[in-house]
Amino acid sequence: MNPGLAMVLRRTTLSGGLLVLLTVVVYVGVDLLPGDPVTARLGPNTSPARIAEIRAHLGLDRPVLTRYAEWAWGLLQGDLGNAANGRPVTEVLADRIGNSLLLAVLAVLLLAPLSVFFGVLAAWHRGRAADRIVSSAALTLVSLPEFVLASALVVIFATGLGWLPALSFVPAGVSPLAQPAVLVLPVLSLLLVGLAYAVRVIRACAVATLRSPQVEFLTLNGIPPLTIAWRAVVPSVLPVAVQVWLISASGFVGGAVLVEQVFGYPGVGELLVTSVRSGDLPAVQALVVVLGGGMLLALVLADLAAVLLTPRLRTTVTG
Repeated sequence: MNPGLAMVLRRTTLSGGLLVLLTVVVYVGVDLLPGDPVTARLGPNTSPARIAEIRAHLGLDRPVLTRYAEWAWGLLQGDLGNAANGRPVTEVLADRIGNSLLLAVLAVLLLAPLSVFFGVLAAWHRGRAADRIVSSAALTLVSLPEFVLASALVVIFATGLGWLPALSFVPAGVSPLAQPAVLVLPVLSLLLVGLAYAVRVIRACAVATLRSPQVEFLTLNGIPPLTIAWRAVVPSVLPVAVQVWLISASGFVGGAVLVEQVFGYPGVGELLVTSVRSGDLPAVQALVVVLGGGMLLALVLADLAAVLLTPRLRTTVTG
């Protein structure tokens, strides 16, 4: 079998198993948490009879494994269950997932060219001023927590300069694209976090390529540096870069919890925090599974992209 295809199949099988394990941990783990979700929502002064009635209505009086089996079967059919307010979780999620995807898409569209440019630039000038500046900036950004970076952007561009809104409020039913200014700071926050990691990875890959005999041969034959970078360095870093971009994209959707909280942006991350605070366990369980499944899918797509972009992984082993 093609070695690249075999690798993708192994990762897909492993991801499927991890997704099943994730559903078990999320559902059973949440059920084992101390406290009672019904009491938490109705208040401690609610009568035991009323609590028992609500628990029976929600099916919480049945064994946890029975409830998990029904919930998992619903997931396979695309049913994420109902939130505490009675609305289907799919409807609640549909209101927010598009907003988070918009942030992720915009951030990745900027991340792709910028990460390659700065990564290759730093590698080409390794050990010199340009490399030190880019590497130091990337290391600084990597070491900063997301909420600190987002807060700093608010202080500079919203409070200090007054160029952009500090909060990204979007009315229900209105696309954020109708108010593009509210997207700038959240996208910039995600971009800087992803860019710092991507630049470091791409730089390391580009340095290895620049030390290869192929690049040395091209240099000795007088090939212009820009041609070498475009024809030899960029193609060599592209498989790794695409993997980083895909993984970053999934992280932008699910990992923007703090960023969305700082800016008040109505996305999946903000919804997850709100659901945890309100004790909406069905929504929390569904959101964690969806976000975890998205991350696993991104890993599989990253492996597939590496196979398609790496010639030696596309070849079939014979003999």
